[in-house]
Amino acid sequence: MKIVLAYSGGLDTSVAIRWLKEKYNAEIICYTSNIGQTEDVKKLKEKAIKTGAKKLYFDDLRQKFVDEYIIPTLKASALYQDKYPLATALSRPLIVEGMVKVAKKEKADAIAHGCTGKGNDQVRFELTTRYLAPELKVIAPVREWEFKSREEEIGYAKKHNIPVPVTKAKPYSIDWNLWGISIECGKLEDPWNEPPEDAYQITVSPERAPSKPEYITIGFEKGAPVSLNGKKMETIKIIEKLTEIGGKNGVGRIDMVEDRLVGIKSREIYEAPAAVILHTAHNELEKLVFSRDLFEFKKIVSQRYSQLVYFGQWFSHIKDCLDAFVEESQRFVTGEVRLKLYKGNCIISGRKSPYSLYSETLATYTEKDVFDHKAAKGFLEIFGLPSKLEGLRDK
Repeated sequence: MKIVLAYSGGLDTSVAIRWLKEKYNAEIICYTSNIGQTEDVKKLKEKAIKTGAKKLYFDDLRQKFVDEYIIPTLKASALYQDKYPLATALSRPLIVEGMVKVAKKEKADAIAHGCTGKGNDQVRFELTTRYLAPELKVIAPVREWEFKSREEEIGYAKKHNIPVPVTKAKPYSIDWNLWGISIECGKLEDPWNEPPEDAYQITVSPERAPSKPEYITIGFEKGAPVSLNGKKMETIKIIEKLTEIGGKNGVGRIDMVEDRLVGIKSREIYEAPAAVILHTAHNELEKLVFSRDLFEFKKIVSQRYSQLVYFGQWFSHIKDCLDAFVEESQRFVTGEVRLKLYKGNCIISGRKSPYSLYSETLATYTEKDVFDHKAAKGFLEIFGLPSKLEGLRDK
């Protein structure tokens, strides 16, 4: 039997190589990709082979991740439960795309992942596989093996000389990519505990952030970021730069109790400086150029879109339909937004667009005012009629 394993080098997938090899008498092909994390590929490959893998495939998917996953989700204003920018959720269908290609090349019988039975990632891996390659078997070692805790896994790894980047003193599970970092386990499992500073990877605490605010200006064209501080840049460079700038100003920390698809609540912390900054700016630009009806309707679409991504339904007809709506909605989302980053806060300080629906002569209370105030009387007579009739009835 030949199995393609989604390999990160973390605790679960490191243990999974040896466990799968013994359990299924299988040849293990590891697959990993660069979507913005910081691992040394050479060391990762050496570690996988030493642990028992036959070989390791590596793909640099950063540009594809930005163009085909991050930007569409930013345009959709997709934040799960109004907070989570979906960094981990977005990467899973992309990773499975690569795994399926390797599985077909290697004529593998199955793919395997290191997801738990009560998490969301298992759904994302398996729904994507069923869509792209329904003939492949999917194996989930963490749902099958005998270990009852991460401490038991660590003990197994030590027993078999499997190097893992986790200790009993620092048992965090960390997933890292261009769009953000998700961190769980350890003290974070008690939602009353304040996250320890050692859990955070790329952001400073607001207390330690600079005492002077930093101003930035982001330019958008049809909903996509195209410039930073007046300088044209590739989107991937903008994301990397905003991650750096936001992180040093304490921007991008998210602590939330979220509803997993399987029905349980989990406490997660995220670091997503670029995502928080870009979503904030993009949303403000939409307010400037959208009609009231479009802005309110898109909020409904955004909520459903975020659920589809979170629930692992990236490849689905309904998402294709929503993508078509989102793309049309972005036709006039062009302009610039200025923000102030200060001690963990991302504050709008200016916005402009050639397609703005804001009219100063209508909004002003100065002598420039061109609004016909007398017209309001007739408007209120008609608009207030239902209120008047309900009031008369209730009396």
